[in-house]
Amino acid sequence: MNTWILGISAFYHDSAACLVHNGKIIAAAQEERFTRKKHDHRFPVNAINYCLEEGGITADSLTYAAFYDKPFLKFERLLETYLSFAPSGLPSFLKSMPLWLKEKLWMGDRIRKNLEGFNGELFYPEHHQSHAASAFFPSPFDRAAVITMDGVGEWATASWGIGEGNQIKLMHELHFPHSLGLLYTAFTYYTGFKVNSGEYKVMGLAPYGEPRFVQTILDNIMDLKEDGSFRLNMKYFNYCQGLTMTSRKFHKLFGGPPRIPEKHITQRDMDLAASVQAVTEEVVLRTARHVRAKTGQKNLCLAGGVALNCVANGKILREGIFDNIWIQPAAGDAGGAVGAALFVWHQVLGKDREADGVNDIQNGSYLGPCWSDDEIESWLRKKDYPYRRLDDASASEEVTDALANGKVIGWFSGRMEFGPRALGNRSIIGDARNPEMQSLMNLKIKYRESFRPFAPSVLIEDVEEYFEIKEPSPYMLLVAPVRRDHRKDVSEDGKQLFGMEKLRIPRSDIPAITHVDYSARIQTVDSRHNPRYHSLISKFKKKTGYGIIINTSFNVRGEPIVCSPQDAYLCFMRTGMDMLALGNCLLRKIEQPELLEDKDWRKVYELD
Repeated sequence: MNTWILGISAFYHDSAACLVHNGKIIAAAQEERFTRKKHDHRFPVNAINYCLEEGGITADSLTYAAFYDKPFLKFERLLETYLSFAPSGLPSFLKSMPLWLKEKLWMGDRIRKNLEGFNGELFYPEHHQSHAASAFFPSPFDRAAVITMDGVGEWATASWGIGEGNQIKLMHELHFPHSLGLLYTAFTYYTGFKVNSGEYKVMGLAPYGEPRFVQTILDNIMDLKEDGSFRLNMKYFNYCQGLTMTSRKFHKLFGGPPRIPEKHITQRDMDLAASVQAVTEEVVLRTARHVRAKTGQKNLCLAGGVALNCVANGKILREGIFDNIWIQPAAGDAGGAVGAALFVWHQVLGKDREADGVNDIQNGSYLGPCWSDDEIESWLRKKDYPYRRLDDASASEEVTDALANGKVIGWFSGRMEFGPRALGNRSIIGDARNPEMQSLMNLKIKYRESFRPFAPSVLIEDVEEYFEIKEPSPYMLLVAPVRRDHRKDVSEDGKQLFGMEKLRIPRSDIPAITHVDYSARIQTVDSRHNPRYHSLISKFKKKTGYGIIINTSFNVRGEPIVCSPQDAYLCFMRTGMDMLALGNCLLRKIEQPELLEDKDWRKVYELD
C-alpha cells in the first residue's frame, strides 16, 4: 500500500513542505526559494506544488497531511501572555490578531483549500515533537538522546528525551518566556542585526570580541542552573508584550540603545556578540552533560534553531559528551515539515525504522528541484545567452582551472539543498588559499559585511589533514579548529590588533576560510552523496595539492539561495563572479550581453 504524507510548516518564518512516501523522504523545499522572498512565512503553496510534482502525484493521492505545531495551543500561549502584561501589550496584540483570526486558527481549512481533492486525515504534532522527529527519525541511530532548542513553539522553548526505534519520548521541557533562542535573538536585535535572520552574523562576529559581559548576563538577566535550565529576568526584555526584543533596563545595563542597523560596528558590539555566544555555549554544554547523564545514551540528535549554532555544536563534539552527534540540516522551522511528516509515519502509524548506525535518510539534504543539462541548454538557447556545453570531465577541468587562477564561480548542479546551507549544488566557489578571496567575495560578490567568514568544502578523506576533527560534517553544522601545522604565526604587533583589524592578518595557508580565532565551519564532501562536487574538488587537489575550496551560498545579501537557472544567471550577472557553471553548460562573464533591468535589483531584496 502506498502511503503519502505531506508535512507543512508555515506562518512564522521559513515556511516549507516535505513529501514522504512509505517512510522515505521524496522531496522538501522552503517557500522562499520559489517566491524569492527570504524567510518567507506565508503558506508554502509553491513548495507543496513542487513536492507533489516530484512525487508524481496530485493532492488527492495524499494519505495524510501534518502541520508542524498546534495552532490553538499556541494561540492560548499568546492570549495568556498578553493578559499577563495588559494593557502594555495592546499594540503588539492588535498587530498580531488579524493574521491569527484570518489564517492561523483555521489551519485545517487552509490546508484542505490548498490541497484540492485531499480527503485524508490531518495531524498536528506539537512544535518540539516535530523538531525532535526531524532530528531522530532521519538519523542513523536506533537509539539516541534528543535535544531541541529554539525561540518558542506552543509553550516549550526547549525539550529533551529519548528516541528508540520508531518512537520518541520527550521527558522534559523548558517553557516560554525562558528561551535560549529568544535570548540570542534579543542580542541579535540589540547589536543591530535582523531578528530571526541575523543570528548567524552574531555567531560570526563573536570571535572579534571579548566575552566581557558574560558575568553581567549571568548576574542580572539569566539564572542558569547546573542542568542547563534557566530563568530569564523579564524586566530586561520586551518580547512578551512589545514590538521590540529588549527593554530600557536592558539598554541601561549594557550602556546604551541598540545599534542602528548598517551603522558602524563597535568593539562593544563585538564584545556583546562574544558574550552571548559564550553564554549560549555554556547552556548547551550543561544541557548536553545533563541529558547524557539522565538518558545514558551514547548518541545525540539535535534540532531547533539553536542547533544551527555550529560553534556550540562543535564544542559538544570536542567535549566528548556523546560518542556521536547527528543534527538536522534544516534545524529551524523549515525542518519541522520533515519532522511532522515522519512523526505521522513512525510515531502515529507505528511504522518501523531501519537505522544502520552510519547512514542517515536525509539524502545529503539534496531534496529540492533539479534541472537536467538538456533543460538548461534549452533555456539558454531560448534566452540566446552565450555558453558552451561540455562533458562532465571537460567541464570540471575548466572550472578547476579557473578556480586555481583566482576566479570566482557560480556552481549550479543537481537537486537544490533543503535547509539554510548551500552544500555544493547551489554554491559560489573559490580558492581557499587566496588571501584576497574573503574580502573579494564579501564585498564584490556577496555585497555583505566584511567580517563574515567563509566556509570550506573539504574532501572527507582529507578533513583530518586540515582540521582538528575526525568526524564527518556533511551539513556544515560543526565548527572545528584549523590544524596547527597549517596555521601561520602572528607577529607581536598582529596580536595587539582589535576587532576588524584582525582581518588584515592571514592566519593559515588556507586564509580565506580561516576565521580570526583559527576556526572554520566545515562541510565534508563524500563521493556517495555528491559525486560531481567530490570529483570537482578532487581535480582541484590534483592541480594544487589542496583538497579544499571555499563554498558560500549562491545568492547576494538578502536574497534567498538561487533555485532555478534563471535565478542563478541573474545573480551571476549582478555580481563580480567570473564564470557560471549551469550543470555542464559553462558561461563566461566577459562573453555575456549587458544585463538590462528596469529596476535596481539592490532595492528588490530586503537586507538581512
